[in-house]
Amino acid sequence: MIKTINLLAIALFFSVVSCRNPAHTGSSAGPEAAILAAMKKQENAWNAGDIHTFMETYWRHDSLMFVGSQGPVFGWQPTLDRYLKTYPDTAAMGKLHFDRLRIKQLSPTHCFVLGRWHLARTIGDASGYFTLLFEQIEGEWVIVADHSS
Repeated sequence: MIKTINLLAIALFFSVVSCRNPAHTGSSAGPEAAILAAMKKQENAWNAGDIHTFMETYWRHDSLMFVGSQGPVFGWQPTLDRYLKTYPDTAAMGKLHFDRLRIKQLSPTHCFVLGRWHLARTIGDASGYFTLLFEQIEGEWVIVADHSS
């Protein structure tokens, strides 16, 4: 039993170490760089008033999960619809900034992201925290679960 646990611990260690190897990520810069680029794409799209481009970083699938103050929403289209309803114009959208980003690689194809969001708006600023689960699907890192509050 102890040998099995030790072997599992060793296997886990090497799988975590191999996650840091760029050859296993599909990108020479690794998942952290790809995720930071996706987050920057979201900021830029949002600040241009372009929710459709903002949504390109989400998994376009019925299993996408978004959890906000009104509870969970499942699916890419319902998530887009929620954003369009909640932020009908650029005044409601404001200017988005992410900070305090922490990325934790969970496996070769999954990363957990914790961060803070801030909207600078003429109608009053808004801010909160988010957790994201990114998954590498068909070579792209996309958000498969988002909890923002």
